[in-house]
Amino acid sequence: MQQGWLSNWLVKHEVVHRSLGFDHRGIETLQIKAGDWDSIAVILYVYDNPEEVCIKVFAQKDNPRIPSVFWIWRSADFQERESYDMVGISYDNHPRLKRILMPESWIGWPLRKDYITPNFYEIQDAH
Repeated sequence: MQQGWLSNWLVKHEVVHRSLGFDHRGIETLQIKAGDWDSIAVILYVYDNPEEVCIKVFAQKDNPRIPSVFWIWRSADFQERESYDMVGISYDNHPRLKRILMPESWIGWPLRKDYITPNFYEIQDAH
């Protein structure tokens, strides 16, 4: 499989990864172990200025937990909180990890395939 410039750069810096191919816009998608995510995010931020990077981090289904990149890219705040709210991915060291789309009292993660929709859910104090 052909490697992109980011994959070649990671090979040069001896970072273990696997290329998953390119999307329709030509952006390379990479697979990296969750434990290596912090160092890779820091490397990309400090040493290079890529226009767009797509890195896929795989997490366990029973306890999806990955490191937060909020302290490197503050703009990741909304995306991390949204994925926590909808899919249940927990981010280590995130300062405000709480629901933003669903009520705090909501049970479950609506975008998971194993989610069971409640028959009735009433939002209290709706005006």
